Amino acid sequence: LQVLCRYQHIWNIDLRFRPAFLGGIMQATGNKPPAMLPKRGEYILKDIKRMAKYYQVPVRMSADDFQRILRSSTLQAMRFITAIDMTQPQYLEPLSREFWIRFWSQHEDISQPENILAAAGQAGLSSEVAQKLLEMISTPAVKNRLRETTEEAMKYGAFGMPAVVAHFNGEPHLFFGSDRLELLGSVIGE
Repeated sequence: LQVLCRYQHIWNIDLRFRPAFLGGIMQATGNKPPAMLPKRGEYILKDIKRMAKYYQVPVRMSADDFQRILRSSTLQAMRFITAIDMTQPQYLEPLSREFWIRFWSQHEDISQPENILAAAGQAGLSSEVAQKLLEMISTPAVKNRLRETTEEAMKYGAFGMPAVVAHFNGEPHLFFGSDRLELLGSVIGE
């Protein structure tokens, strides 16, 4: 997310955020988190640290964080982002980035209403608008929209996150994982 936001101006791409629920994707595709395999978990931990340094992105990870991540729910945050997408799409990028920093760097529980409101405020939303959006997250409209965008991601072939769909020369191209950015650049001629 952070690198794509950085590259959108370098590559001159139209970056569009589409909220999708990872838990729904994992369940529907029968996928399992890679950290559930001990050796893969060890490798991923090292790889995340290397990528954080390479891309200069503030990810803080330890072996204990895998359990934190598996126990965490991002559903409320994804519904809040969906409500933003439906009503105030200009805040999608700053809010997504704020949730990302809070989850991956500050290890904050982004499912809690007070943390959602704090992230919204940091992203530039007024407290009144943020509170109204927080009230929207339990509505059928928001739930259905998140379900639709999650299903759309799976139609493109998503089986986990991050999933990036690049529409280039009239064709969609799915890229999974943050280590595929160079391949994305190659496909779009950058």
